[in-house]
Amino acid sequence: MAGMLTCISPIDGSVFAERPVLSAEAAFEAAARAKVAQKAWAARPLQERIDLVMAGVAAVGAMNDEIVPEIAQMMGRPVRYGGEFGGFNERASHMAGIAAESLADIEVGEDATFKRYIKRIPHGVVFVVAPWNYPYMTAINTVAPALIAGNTVMLKHATQTLLVGERMAQAFHSAGVPEDVFQNVFLSHDVTNDLIAGNAFDFVNFTGSVGGGQAMERAAAGTFTGVGTELGGKDPGYVMEDADLDAAVDTLIDGAMFNSGQCCCGIERIYVHESLYDAFVAKAVEVVKGYKLGNPMEEATTIGPMANVRFANEVRAQIAEALEAGATAHIETFAEDDGGAYLTPQILTDVTHEMRVMRDESFGPVVGIMKVSSDEEAIALMNDSEFGLTASLWTTDVARAERVGNEIETGTVFMNRADYLDPGLCWTGCKNTGRGGGLSVIGFQNLTRPKSYHLKKVTS
Repeated sequence: MAGMLTCISPIDGSVFAERPVLSAEAAFEAAARAKVAQKAWAARPLQERIDLVMAGVAAVGAMNDEIVPEIAQMMGRPVRYGGEFGGFNERASHMAGIAAESLADIEVGEDATFKRYIKRIPHGVVFVVAPWNYPYMTAINTVAPALIAGNTVMLKHATQTLLVGERMAQAFHSAGVPEDVFQNVFLSHDVTNDLIAGNAFDFVNFTGSVGGGQAMERAAAGTFTGVGTELGGKDPGYVMEDADLDAAVDTLIDGAMFNSGQCCCGIERIYVHESLYDAFVAKAVEVVKGYKLGNPMEEATTIGPMANVRFANEVRAQIAEALEAGATAHIETFAEDDGGAYLTPQILTDVTHEMRVMRDESFGPVVGIMKVSSDEEAIALMNDSEFGLTASLWTTDVARAERVGNEIETGTVFMNRADYLDPGLCWTGCKNTGRGGGLSVIGFQNLTRPKSYHLKKVTS
């Protein structure tokens, strides 16, 4: 029996949108249509596919005035920040720009006897399971290069951002991408598992929780379907003694608190050299005290509610446990903190790695700050995590950053910046953050398969 997906707005707890899920039969039929449509789509010239995808991207941009308040209603990001189209367009444009070179044949050699080369062949049907925290940018990371490479795409978006997939499909179809080439689908967990286990897809890309990634891999077990995952994170920042203190505070605290801390590569723990520690903490506290918690539809609001009350409750639990274990909280409870989705941003000191707030993913507006005395101590603490997505290093010495970066178990090393996805670089992680890689030339490699040609010429 079909069910209903319901998006509860964190603004006031009201039902913002509902959509019925597809039955198993209808879902398998949609996947079958995508498989049939893929051959004709892949046969189109590369430039034609690029042009259609970029026209779809532009059509999303044309909806931005409607999209921005819609995002605020669905997951709580303040309207003052203007949505995601800048990053959405940047990522798609970069992948379009490198497509011809990235997908070109690899010439191995040709002489009078043989011609040898390797082609990049689209997988077929790519299933994209996208998260709610940056609903447009995380989706386009895979949707754009998958379509450009000649795959068809089925997009399943998070229930919290229920309308995003519809928006994207509407935009891309209006630009001329065939409906069966890019489909938005509403699916239950059970039907999703059945589709993957039933070989309905040729590649699965999942962004979400560790538990969700494990469920995807279990469903795909034995099917030989490729699964790419970007899962949890506990990203560290390390401020060395020669760092630009003001820049480090501004960037790392913004990286910890922006989007109510609900960022894949948000900063969740900070290690500061003892010579800068007191000044860093003092400046960080002043920054956070200046935030305005409130209704994200109001321009004055700088930090909105968390996307769901249960997410906020997990952060509250981590903070409470840390305080009981001896941590110090520096931010008094904001008047707007309602004990529900509206949560006071918090800075903690006197924290240790025995506390969950320094170990488990928080995914909320809280950060613990610890004092360190050496690179070796900082490296050991940064690596003391089950996750590895990004690490942010603050120093004036590039060689030192490279040396420290080489020792960190992570997917990306930042120097003097944080919480940014460069589409020219591979977006990847290690340990329980998952495996695979998106964007860059490697993104195209992961969305295609190699096919070798060894052609022996007939000679007289």
